[in-house]
Amino acid sequence: MKHFYNTLFLNNRFFYFLSGIAALFVVGFFAPIFYEISKVLLFVLSVLTIVDVFILYKTKNAINVDRILPERLSNGDENKISLTLKNDYPFKVNLSLIEELPFQFQKRDFFFDQKLHQNEEKIIHYNLKPKERGLYLFGNINVYASSPLLLATKKYVLGTEKEIKCYPSFLKLREFNIKTFNNSSTSYGTRKVRRIGHSLEFEQIKEYVSGDDIRTINWKATAKRNQLMINQYVEEKSQSVYVIIDKGRTMQMQFNELSLLDYAVNATLAISNVILKKEDKAGILSFSKQLEDLVVAERRNSQMNLISEALYNVKTNFEESDFSTLYAVVKRKITQRSLLILFTNFMTLDSLHRQLPYLRALAKNHLVLVVFFKNTELNSLIDAKADNIQEVYDSIIAEKFIYEKQRIVNELKKYGIQSVLTSPENLTGNTINKYLDLKSRGLF
Repeated sequence: MKHFYNTLFLNNRFFYFLSGIAALFVVGFFAPIFYEISKVLLFVLSVLTIVDVFILYKTKNAINVDRILPERLSNGDENKISLTLKNDYPFKVNLSLIEELPFQFQKRDFFFDQKLHQNEEKIIHYNLKPKERGLYLFGNINVYASSPLLLATKKYVLGTEKEIKCYPSFLKLREFNIKTFNNSSTSYGTRKVRRIGHSLEFEQIKEYVSGDDIRTINWKATAKRNQLMINQYVEEKSQSVYVIIDKGRTMQMQFNELSLLDYAVNATLAISNVILKKEDKAGILSFSKQLEDLVVAERRNSQMNLISEALYNVKTNFEESDFSTLYAVVKRKITQRSLLILFTNFMTLDSLHRQLPYLRALAKNHLVLVVFFKNTELNSLIDAKADNIQEVYDSIIAEKFIYEKQRIVNELKKYGIQSVLTSPENLTGNTINKYLDLKSRGLF
């Protein structure tokens, strides 16, 4: 009986009719004929309501809903969720579905209105775009079913609670479809990267054909064969590449609802995939006050799963990062010369100078690539027309910050440290292209 009262609701139509009948009762005090009519209408309304409740509760479990979730969510991407609805009532039913979404989405009115005929089955889809990594809990699906009379509603609490993990953006890997081309060019990310020179690993001597690099002509073999012969080189493989993520407070800046840390984590997953496809060894580590989430650079089948799990819950502690700790850990744990791709965010030249001694020390034994971010929101201040003195000051300060970023690039270049200054949305493509450029030039 308690379940009956908790699941039964009277619709607005019932109260509209009841209000009209009450009005007729009032009129009936002045015109008795309306009093008699109102009594008949009240009886009819009561009978229809009882019939409506009866047919809704006569069939048990008449509405079925199954939620189809992916195995994991992709952070910052549209993730497809499906609901399968089935009506076992012997009549057309009106449904209102309220999804209990994870609290991270902050949506309490996520609902659908559907109409299903007798024994009809329907699948509906919707997309969710998570903005942070972590554990997401999906609750029940509340379904409110009404018959064609629309006087009463029965509530169904369907579905089961399910936890699902949100990982770095693995869906973006499809945008960077990894293909192997010949030695003349390779396309990754969003543009083609032209190879410069060749790597140091010799493969074979072959006949010269139009388009080959004349700098690789083997003159001794040419003299012996009496025709042009060239040395063919291939990219060196099994080189170690470590992606290092700075988890300091500067990485918590938000752009398009994602933090710089999330952009870096998503890019790390994508570039690790590229590294492994190029038959190099991929590894990662993150740091702030101390080293965390270390995955040693390897080229095994399970490496991407290890990297995904390590990146799944990388979070900042809102402290200033300690680059001396990074240097000490790298010196102790990474003994082989490697490419170190460091995702960080230097805001000013002074902030770089505080950490520059440690970066220069790292660059003595490794090839260091520093990837940091443009503040794209400053462009709107620069492009906007200044109407008063305050807006002029804002524009000048914005230009100063942009110029400061370029000075950081020049300062790093002075000490032989590679760099990429990129907008957050282009981070993945630009980093992949820089990695391919460094590899094609045989710099590590």
